[in-house]
Amino acid sequence: MAQTITLTAVDGSTVQFVDEVIGSGAMKDVYFSSDKSYVIGFFRTSQDANARARLQHITGVYRDRIFNQPGGDYWEKLFCWPTKLVEWNGRLGVVVPTYQKHFFFEGGRFQGKEKIGKWFASARLRNKFVEQEYKGSWLTHFHLLIQITRAVKRLHAAGLAHSDLSYNNVLVDPKSGTACVIDCDGLVVPGKYPPDVVGTPDFIAPEVLGTRALQIGAPNKKLPSIQTDRHALAVMIYMYLLYRHPLRGGKVNDLDPAKDEELSMGSRALFVEHPTDKSNRPNVANMAPSELPQGDVTKLPYSICGPYLKQLFDKAFIEGLHHPSMRPTADEWLTALVKTTDLIQPCQNPKCEAKWFVFDNSTKPRCPFCGTEYYGQLPVLNFYYSPKIGTFKSENYRLMVYSGQSLYMWHVNRFIFPNEKLTPEEKKPVGDFHFHHGRWILINRRLPGLWDKDTDAKIEIGQAVELTEGKKILLGKNDGDRLVIVQLVSN
Repeated sequence: MAQTITLTAVDGSTVQFVDEVIGSGAMKDVYFSSDKSYVIGFFRTSQDANARARLQHITGVYRDRIFNQPGGDYWEKLFCWPTKLVEWNGRLGVVVPTYQKHFFFEGGRFQGKEKIGKWFASARLRNKFVEQEYKGSWLTHFHLLIQITRAVKRLHAAGLAHSDLSYNNVLVDPKSGTACVIDCDGLVVPGKYPPDVVGTPDFIAPEVLGTRALQIGAPNKKLPSIQTDRHALAVMIYMYLLYRHPLRGGKVNDLDPAKDEELSMGSRALFVEHPTDKSNRPNVANMAPSELPQGDVTKLPYSICGPYLKQLFDKAFIEGLHHPSMRPTADEWLTALVKTTDLIQPCQNPKCEAKWFVFDNSTKPRCPFCGTEYYGQLPVLNFYYSPKIGTFKSENYRLMVYSGQSLYMWHVNRFIFPNEKLTPEEKKPVGDFHFHHGRWILINRRLPGLWDKDTDAKIEIGQAVELTEGKKILLGKNDGDRLVIVQLVSN
């Protein structure tokens, strides 16, 4: 029977673990604590003074700044962050909380295994190995991406870079739409040398891959940074929504496989959906059945993700692919993801695997995944803001309506955004939409200033207003409250 080891951590606290390796990664051997509430990963090789100082910053000052502040509880769910350092038999170890239960497969062929993101970001792996009950829907993929992006935004706001951001270092649960960033002991800390890791294949930024052969300290060598994280984040968002890689196409840059990989993902990287240079389009004829239809960019182009995300994909994989300073920030991705979820509609085909699709602003909306056309009347709420009293301007922001959908304060007021700073009151729905007796209505649940501008009448709490073509509804009279103009799309 394995014995229990008791240690004093660097911070003076007591740590206990069972002397039995439960897993091994590229750099560490992992042990369970006595109560399995945390694990300890011991580095196999000696860590120099700089590495120790970097880890002390991660478990000390940066952990304190993120988790021991108002709202810190929120970040506990989005990160699996190292809590302390220990030493044992001359080896340095990091203490990390155990993953939450929903990040393990509950059954099926992978029962008990971690829900590492790669299973859900590749058409081949999803279609061939993952049971339907674990795939979630397209909407839950948006939800988990919002959480990943929020976590990355928080890291970058603290001046930190992950250094190895990839689907291997993010746990996801598409069933609940949740995610957690892991392997945070490799963070790039300002003023400290970055770890000796360039990242995971598929997610390494082209400039890092192109200079990988140079020695650390060489003037032209590119190392992990916030800008390289931005590339990895863009790749992850593209893959979680389209289940294919944005750079792995049909173009061959060298007959030597290793050289071709270095060029195709490095200095000659080219977006597979580049609008003018189509030389890297994927060759559908060479694809396995499990890679289709998602691998076919003509059948499921990236434009199905909606206008906000298409614009950022262009920025990430065309303008910013070889110009790191032009890449979208995590904040830009977060705004686009949230606005896109407001364009999502449920597919009317009960057998559709995606279950949801993004409204494409056409008069005949159809689900791109199963081809089902939307039947009936579809309300679109176009948002307007007031730059000065008495005037309203289009915000290029709209909300698609479906029966049972809720209206929230971040729809009502342009200065409120759905993030970790929301108060409990701001998280509550303020209204809801229904298709009732052949009419679309909005029921006011909590808005004291809801106003029908066409009839100049207040819509009291508990009352409903019908959504008709051109209907103007003022959502409130506070600074930042929006005006809505209703548009009805019929099919």
